[in-house]
Amino acid sequence: MSKLEGSRISFGVQDLGVRFNPDWDSRTTSRLAWGRKKKRGGSIWALRNVSFHVCEGESVGVLGRNGSGKSTLLRAIAGLQTPTEGGVLARSLPMLLGVSAALDGQLSGAENSRLGALALGISRNDLPDVLKEIEDFVELGDAFYRPMGQYSSGMAGRLRFAIAATVRPKILLVDEALATGDSAFRKKSEQKMRTLTGDAGTFLLVTHNAKIIESMCERAIWLHQGSLVADGDARTLSRAYRDWSSHLSKGRPDLARKVEQRLWLY
Repeated sequence: MSKLEGSRISFGVQDLGVRFNPDWDSRTTSRLAWGRKKKRGGSIWALRNVSFHVCEGESVGVLGRNGSGKSTLLRAIAGLQTPTEGGVLARSLPMLLGVSAALDGQLSGAENSRLGALALGISRNDLPDVLKEIEDFVELGDAFYRPMGQYSSGMAGRLRFAIAATVRPKILLVDEALATGDSAFRKKSEQKMRTLTGDAGTFLLVTHNAKIIESMCERAIWLHQGSLVADGDARTLSRAYRDWSSHLSKGRPDLARKVEQRLWLY
């Protein structure tokens, strides 16, 4: 991959491709990979020929239906997925903020918070303040000190988000984190993300909710079946994406294609 050009570029993706092979390891695939064009004995391209760069201070949302390759893209940028071709170059270590981290059901929320914060690099000196921040944020009351095995899925998701949100990276990657919990907690999470975005400097968000991208991001990238089909103003692309998705879900492919045609002129 060529060097990043310009002092303000935070990270770049060039000719990125990720190929899975369900024939030899089904664990490496997910629903996002199925239905792709197969190559070389059943291999599936989750991403192919994806290139873009993000500058310091930018907030970018990634749009796309299930199977478009959004999560694979974030994992590749975070260094959690090895590209099959192309690559990623970043000026600092990107941090992926997700809500799927595995926690120990036999440990309390407080104990899981301690272990999770340490795993994310929080120093022991800062740990007491961080744990208090997590406890106040999740609002679980006495349940914070009970085993997580007794938690509902919503309570567990809130705790995962709160733990992950303790990081302060220069490049922040967010995968569906704002979908956690009830509507009140989602609003609280969104406000937290706005704070993290300001601290991070560079922010990349994946979510099924195009309205969140419209409200939180200035730029959007649209993926479809592993390819980048649009890159531009977040408001324009988010609204086009909502129209396109609505037409497809209602069985109106002709109207969806008209949205695509307008997008090509954009």
